[in-house]
Amino acid sequence: MFSFEIKAQTGAARAGVFQTPHGNLETPIFAPVGTQATVKTLTPAQLDELGATLVLSNTYHLYLRPGDELVSEMGGLHKFMQWPGPILTDSGGYQVFSLAQTRKIDDDGVTFKSHIDGSSHRFTPEKSIQIQENLGADIIMAFDECSDPNDKAYSKTAMERTHRWAERCLTAKRRDDQALFGIIQGGIDPELRAASAQFIASLPFPGIAIGGLSVGETKEEMQNILKLLGGFLPDSKPRYLMGVGTPEDLINGIALGVDIFDCVLPTRLARHNAAFSSEGRLNLMNATFSKDQRPIDDTCSCYTCQTFTRAYLRHLVVAKELLAGTLLSIHNLHALIQLVKAMRVSILDGTFESKVPAWLQQWKGNAERDINNINNL
Repeated sequence: MFSFEIKAQTGAARAGVFQTPHGNLETPIFAPVGTQATVKTLTPAQLDELGATLVLSNTYHLYLRPGDELVSEMGGLHKFMQWPGPILTDSGGYQVFSLAQTRKIDDDGVTFKSHIDGSSHRFTPEKSIQIQENLGADIIMAFDECSDPNDKAYSKTAMERTHRWAERCLTAKRRDDQALFGIIQGGIDPELRAASAQFIASLPFPGIAIGGLSVGETKEEMQNILKLLGGFLPDSKPRYLMGVGTPEDLINGIALGVDIFDCVLPTRLARHNAAFSSEGRLNLMNATFSKDQRPIDDTCSCYTCQTFTRAYLRHLVVAKELLAGTLLSIHNLHALIQLVKAMRVSILDGTFESKVPAWLQQWKGNAERDINNINNL
């Protein structure tokens, strides 16, 4: 049910097709995040209009509410959220490990308290796989441990635990209609990352995820790790960089061989009144936009930019109208999805490397800045 074929390659950048039971994914691809079986403020029809083909949902959150067994009874995530295309679920590992004050890790799994009501729960590799099988996503993740990238000693411990858990996830998996990806860890230490890449690549996973990046390391450190990993990963499997999603990161990630991205950033920025633009990130709360009749971005073809002025969007933001979040989410997601699609076209026609400098110049003013902990859903 799953296959990956590279159609073209320019340098390390790849354009491919990943076949899944709910449709083919043309890579490279950016996936909007639908944490709780919904991409915040948007309908599935709007996502389809934006050109989204893959959506990510969160195992930890859906396990706690409404419960993975209920989702299974409702026919699985695709039917429950009315999304006909491919879905990816993470393992719940990152969210569990981000609860530093309310969880306890051991070699068998993690015991944690719900952020909703304080109730106690336990995740093991087997439990994570069971939950994800109940949810029914096309692509699922092995249970892993994400550590502080700057703590080499603990990064080694977490990496070794992640490797043991990866093997247990493979043993626990029962469904043939789900692709289980293994996850590379190791912080920012080159030796640990190389060892993790070699180990995960040696296991029969149809795809490989790169975890533990965009969690506090510098951009240069992240790029160095991606460059390193390219030498250890098989060309025949898709590569998924978890939780990374600024325009600059997408450009650099694709140039270094990444195929799949996801991030909460575009919709989270929208809920914080911010928009991507070729002028740099815009804060629509700014009074200078109160009489601005231009769209967010003159070069953008999204519904928001083709229909509304900055002045109207600022009015919605100041008035705390819910439509503001919808319109800004439409724009931010359109910007990333179309950027990645343009890069795919350029890989196919052989012009990618010549266009990278212009893309980086165009989008350089859209880094994370004041939106902290974007991966902490």
